Amino acid sequence: MIAKRIIPCLDIKDGRTVKGVNFVGLRDAGDPVELGAEYARMGADELVFLDITATHEGRKTFAELVERIAAKINIPFTVGGGISTLADADRLLTAGADKVSINSAAVKRPELINELSSNFGSQFVTVAIDARLVDNEWVVTVNGGRVPTEKRLFSWAAEAQDRGAGEILFTSMNHDGVKNGFACDALAQLSENLSIPIIASGGAGKMEHFADVFTAGKADAGLAASIFHFHEIDIQDLKRYLHRQGIPVRLA
Repeated sequence: MIAKRIIPCLDIKDGRTVKGVNFVGLRDAGDPVELGAEYARMGADELVFLDITATHEGRKTFAELVERIAAKINIPFTVGGGISTLADADRLLTAGADKVSINSAAVKRPELINELSSNFGSQFVTVAIDARLVDNEWVVTVNGGRVPTEKRLFSWAAEAQDRGAGEILFTSMNHDGVKNGFACDALAQLSENLSIPIIASGGAGKMEHFADVFTAGKADAGLAASIFHFHEIDIQDLKRYLHRQGIPVRLA
């Protein structure tokens, strides 16, 4: 069986790692380069770095920060935020990123997925989807969750796969930072509908939530931020717990 991945996510604002609840109320969580290096030592399978205000503020993710991260870690990492062109992606790949994550730009111009996949390979392209459950519909949002769109989660995820996305990173805005568990029903439906890996984000609060998301939610990877940043859960402890539950993980 393919091992399930544990992925710390570092949301970056003004060069610092931050974390909030439902995408607001941000507090400082440390230096992203040092945190990334620590997570690599602790046994994280991958890392995700998201410049959470790049699109909203109309600027680009800093390639210099990506270079500093690449110099300090030895595990794959994905970078997102403000990526809207092939040149943006190429700059980050050259700086050392293993994958790019696109969100708002893909919603606004879906052809970007095709272009990135054709030029770099689908394995390089993660399509991140931030969605909020409204009246029993998962409404896709953009600009860091600030702006609702006409797109809906399941149809948009299927289109992203058809256009060449290598994986989907789904964040439930209803669950983000609340620590009451992942959106397992939606994740299971995504997993059943699609053939590419699904990364679950939003809602991790305890180890049992990861067991749930890998079983009931059928996710391929579990992503979390504050529980790792603020030392509420140790990655090796989590992996040992999951191993005891019969869930395949990579142990150190």
